[in-house]
Amino acid sequence: MNRASVGGEAVRGVRALGLAPRFVIAGARIAVGAVRHVPGRNMMRETRATYFCIDIECSGPVPALYDMISLGAVVVHADTDGRLCLGDTYYVELRPEGPRVDAGAMKVNGLDLDRLRAEGRPRREALIDLAEWTRSRTVAGTRPVFVGHNAPFDWSFVAWCYAAEDLPNPYGYKALDTKALATGKLNLHWFDSSKEVLAERLGLPAEDLGLKHRADYDARYQAELLIKLLEA
Repeated sequence: MNRASVGGEAVRGVRALGLAPRFVIAGARIAVGAVRHVPGRNMMRETRATYFCIDIECSGPVPALYDMISLGAVVVHADTDGRLCLGDTYYVELRPEGPRVDAGAMKVNGLDLDRLRAEGRPRREALIDLAEWTRSRTVAGTRPVFVGHNAPFDWSFVAWCYAAEDLPNPYGYKALDTKALATGKLNLHWFDSSKEVLAERLGLPAEDLGLKHRADYDARYQAELLIKLLEA
């Protein structure tokens, strides 16, 4: 088969799916660019995990020196047919205790440290509550899975806080990263795994910039990304 026929077959196949063909043909190799995900092609039946999509806001770049000052979590679990769906949302603001504050981080999250010092929940109390909430939302017969967008960052704060309070981490020592998942599922470069790119590829609406960096909103948006990626 010559180059033209290879390209023609590919274009016809993509058009059959209702997609706009965007190809670069080099010899017999075809690179497919920016093809949008078609929902429902690979519906995942989940039986082993309950996913907890978690986003944190903090007063600086690393735990111990800086504080986790808010946390949002959204459950993703299987419905009666085994299909993934959104569940309950959890949100908490914590009383800061760390020795440092990064002004840039506080500008991003928009939280008021003075208010949090007066009204934020004590860290140990908040962590015990989160663990109980996680336990009560974990579907029987499954295990809880921590999910983050750039999970090493969010997980490091959560894990450090549990260790600092000498409490067991309800999510264990592992985390699922939606950025890494997307690079494999969508054949993306790591530098192209932002929420903006994923939203376009997966057919999600753009983030609400008025709510972005509020931990419960970010966790819910991330949960929607997770479902799309696991079904891709």
